[in-house]
Amino acid sequence: MTAGDAYKQKLLTDDALDAAISAYLADPSKLAVLEIGKARLDVAAAVLANAYSTEVLAREGVTAPQQRNAVKTAILLAPVG
Repeated sequence: MTAGDAYKQKLLTDDALDAAISAYLADPSKLAVLEIGKARLDVAAAVLANAYSTEVLAREGVTAPQQRNAVKTAILLAPVG
């Protein structure tokens, strides 16, 4: 199951997703963990595992909404469990 599947099944809330994205963007070097049921997702690991997200976040001039969407994409595509 991916975090996106958990989101569709309402196991992952908008508030939890937004908090994890904000925590990661505030300081990518700090641990940001998203808890989905009994599973935990390391947000930084999810971002690093997603080529699109790492490319967007490395680009200069990327807007805050683009950064948020890149992190959200990485999270939702990440496997959990």
